[in-house]
Amino acid sequence: MRYFVQLSYLGTYYHGWQIQPNANSVQQTLNEALSTLLRSDVYAVGAGRTDTGVHAKEMFAHFDCVQALDMDQVTYKLNRLLPPDIAVQRMIKVADEAHARFDAVERSYAYHLTFAKDPFTRHLALQYTLPLDLEQMQQAAALLPDFEDFGAFARSHTQTHTHLCRVTEAYWETREGGAVFHISANRFLRNMVRAIVGTLLEVGVGKRSVADFKHVIEQKDRKLAGESAAAHGLFLTRVKYPNAIIHV
Repeated sequence: MRYFVQLSYLGTYYHGWQIQPNANSVQQTLNEALSTLLRSDVYAVGAGRTDTGVHAKEMFAHFDCVQALDMDQVTYKLNRLLPPDIAVQRMIKVADEAHARFDAVERSYAYHLTFAKDPFTRHLALQYTLPLDLEQMQQAAALLPDFEDFGAFARSHTQTHTHLCRVTEAYWETREGGAVFHISANRFLRNMVRAIVGTLLEVGVGKRSVADFKHVIEQKDRKLAGESAAAHGLFLTRVKYPNAIIHV
């Protein structure tokens, strides 16, 4: 039997979602808790990978189990086993062929900026004190859905065979004392959102124009884009599935 787990986590003390040798990961922590609870080896497959220090407000993973589970009880007991920075919201019984990664049709991220030094958000937002032209940044962000190839923002030397992504929305939201960049797409390349944000910040401080930002995308060359923004400001906020898999 296959189950989906909906969870959230603070990524500060993890080397990302994916299991890595000699490094603490969210996936490994979840696997260990599930294996302890169910008294068998459990391997959870995530909806995607978040990098070291990146957070998730909504992540899904699937795992298989030979017996039927009381999902409310497993959720409760799992949360007691997991550390305070990982929380399970619910479990969902799904079809045996349902896949947390391959069946996801859209993912959304948010990148948080705060414009003043704040000890209470230092792990949750990039503290950026230079003046920013958010109108120019908004114009540049609005170009992203017009493109499909995002090689300009892809990490080099990966096993990715294509840089094609379908961005459905990209915009800045102004908040008191800061701003949040929102972006949704059918898929994301490794480091893509942080590279986009880093380049948009260069637009915001006047180092690049909106036309320059468009040129970077068109050239598909990572060396032309800006530096990646710090990981701790980034949150995976939503993973969307067809209703046939998950009824929200």
